[in-house]
Amino acid sequence: MKLETKYHGILNYEEEDIITFAKGLPGLQELKKFILVDFEENPVFKILHSIENKEIGLVTVSPFDVVNEYEFELKDFIIEKLKIEDSSDVLVLNTVTLSTKAENITTNLKAPIIINIKSKLGEQIIVDNSKYMVKHPLLRSE
Repeated sequence: MKLETKYHGILNYEEEDIITFAKGLPGLQELKKFILVDFEENPVFKILHSIENKEIGLVTVSPFDVVNEYEFELKDFIIEKLKIEDSSDVLVLNTVTLSTKAENITTNLKAPIIINIKSKLGEQIIVDNSKYMVKHPLLRSE
């Protein structure tokens, strides 16, 4: 199938690529179905794109590429809800806020998106850890 997007051109996907967010995502509760595509210019990033709205595509990054010791506990009800059977089925992503100035690009470490890549179910959670910020600088200043 083809998805003609506003900002990312035409994206090709299959039915089995669709990730379902039962509650949607915060601020996008009406959108439940997304696909995950590689960001062509930089493989560190992925686009979580709605298939229900061609204008909505979230730039994401793995928190483990940003913070070496990123960790949090997945609550049992989330594990059950997303039908997680093995930790290797879990993909963790964080949204990225872009800026024209590289030093102002941030990622939201406080609210990771959890995806079961096997069941294709996802949910964004809030991590109860004060060391993780909503606007964590993506680039470290040297």
